[in-house]
Amino acid sequence: NMAGRGTDITLGEGVPELGGLAILGTERHESRRIDNQLRGRAGRQGDPGSSQFFLSLEDDLMRIFGADNITGIMDKLGMEEDEPIEHSLITKSIERAQKKVEDHNYNIRKYVLEYDDVMNQQREVLYEQRRRILRNESLRDTINEMIDKLVTESVDAYADEKLYPEEWDYEGLYKHLSQYFLTEEIMSSQDMEEYSRQE
Repeated sequence: NMAGRGTDITLGEGVPELGGLAILGTERHESRRIDNQLRGRAGRQGDPGSSQFFLSLEDDLMRIFGADNITGIMDKLGMEEDEPIEHSLITKSIERAQKKVEDHNYNIRKYVLEYDDVMNQQREVLYEQRRRILRNESLRDTINEMIDKLVTESVDAYADEKLYPEEWDYEGLYKHLSQYFLTEEIMSSQDMEEYSRQE
């Protein structure tokens, strides 16, 4: 990317006298910062230079965020579709479109960071459990709590206390618990019908 840091273009002999480096941009980036960095390639360290951007309403930035507004402006000004535009209203509309993209990308980064905070909490729990295993500490109580929570949530899902016992989905509960336990060695789905929710 020509807008990246460390990209300096040294002007050849006689180029400064001709006006220096001319930057021609064929589209606008989603970020105004990158556009400004690209402009900064011209006129480095006091050298002369200029920059000019050429856009199409079919560019991604314009198509998604700004084309309708600019098309409306063109209609008001009575301009043809293939007529080049150079107007401060257009520039401001483009900058608004870029700001929308920047805000959108900022929100994405913010949500990713929030999700990472949640993931980090889960990682800390798992790391602590792993450390306890490596230290040869007993995890019996922790595992029993996990089993109790899993069974309770499963019973709530398949044996709703708002329903009559004969309406409970014993077969579904049995199949669900079979994914985690060797239920066939303990009881069958028919055996479950003899137990209350608490049991």
